[in-house]
Amino acid sequence: MKRVFSSYAYGDGPRAGCWWDETVSLPDFPSLQGDLSCDVAIVGAGFTGLSAALALAREGARVAVLEASTVGWGASGRNGGFCCLGGSMRSDAALDHRFGVAARRAWRRTERAAVEGVERLVDELAIDVDRHSVGETCLAHRARDFEALRGYSDAVRENCGVEPELLFASELKLAGFGGPFHGALTIPLGFGLNPRKLLAGLADACIAQGVEIYENTPATSVQAGQLMSGRSAVRAPQIIIATNGYSSEDVPGWMAGRYMPVQSSVVVTRPLTSCELSDQGWTTDQMAYDTRHLLRYFRLLPDRRFLFGMRGGLSASPAGERAARAAVVRGFRRMFPAWAEVEVTHGWSGMVCLARDRVPYVGHVPGMPGVLAGFAYHGNGVAMGIHCGELLAKLAGGGALDQVPAVVAQPASRFPFGRLRRIIMPGIYAALKAVDALP
Repeated sequence: MKRVFSSYAYGDGPRAGCWWDETVSLPDFPSLQGDLSCDVAIVGAGFTGLSAALALAREGARVAVLEASTVGWGASGRNGGFCCLGGSMRSDAALDHRFGVAARRAWRRTERAAVEGVERLVDELAIDVDRHSVGETCLAHRARDFEALRGYSDAVRENCGVEPELLFASELKLAGFGGPFHGALTIPLGFGLNPRKLLAGLADACIAQGVEIYENTPATSVQAGQLMSGRSAVRAPQIIIATNGYSSEDVPGWMAGRYMPVQSSVVVTRPLTSCELSDQGWTTDQMAYDTRHLLRYFRLLPDRRFLFGMRGGLSASPAGERAARAAVVRGFRRMFPAWAEVEVTHGWSGMVCLARDRVPYVGHVPGMPGVLAGFAYHGNGVAMGIHCGELLAKLAGGGALDQVPAVVAQPASRFPFGRLRRIIMPGIYAALKAVDALP
């Protein structure tokens, strides 16, 4: 397998301190021994792969899921637990220019449908995901960003059909948003959750439907009608690649250069006392993020621990991991100075997957009949990953391509520099940090 980062990024080091791993156990699954035939083979047992498997199995298909490590080992089991709007990094104007107004509106409706789909799935499967937060809140980290949020509220009304709530800086503390913010916009769509508990529920549902899940079974090659894992062959007329930021450049070869894995790091504190919450003025259960390009995302968990995450890590090594976590802790303490002495008990990182076109891709792998792929959710994979898994299931079941929104149906473009494409990230990050630091 040809990976973009060093081997450290694909080992246990980056997730060794993941808080979610301590909250619920997942079942153990065998590795594949010998050859196998099925209707659909899925590579990757995260949100996309499991949701596709569940949808297909419910329609009577024999489905096998191959996971290189363990269920949810990648981004699905180590994200911040934000089930919210998103998936694309393109503005409405950019989407209108490339795809047209009708396609943009259809895509924004898809974003809402993805969130609502997770809500229905959680309710249907009766999964206790530690749900909280009524939508999500974007906090302006500069005064001029609040004016941009005013304009964004109009777009939310048009695109999503909901009424967002604007909060002026003077209203924030009363609403429980104590911090260095200049106003906020709350969108009443989405909720916070424990991603590992969602994975556990999805895995249980797949088992109940007869899905075969194989762990420690990496797909080492893919061709039309067959994939290999070591010496084991899996023959299937339909194959779905659902590995997102943990993809390989050669599984299949078409993936090379078409996805950009970037690091996102998260820390979690010990439970905070009522006095500590009051001292900082953060008493809301809302999941929140700020207006930085290299955003910071944070929320108070149901057990009163505080979760805080940041983008910006560049090096996949033990030293790089320590530096990234230290940067997140510094960012946390600067934003919430009343908690400067609060113990940070857990810290980990994972891969967000970007596309050059800045929209996800869901569809067929060109030149490989029966092979499908879905990836690049731009940090919003809880809702969009599950939704795209369901779209892939429709395609694998014989559905027409017009069931996929036009915005995500065009094959992903290549990044420049091939496997060396990460060389562009330090410059991009430096520029974004400079912009974020402007008054």
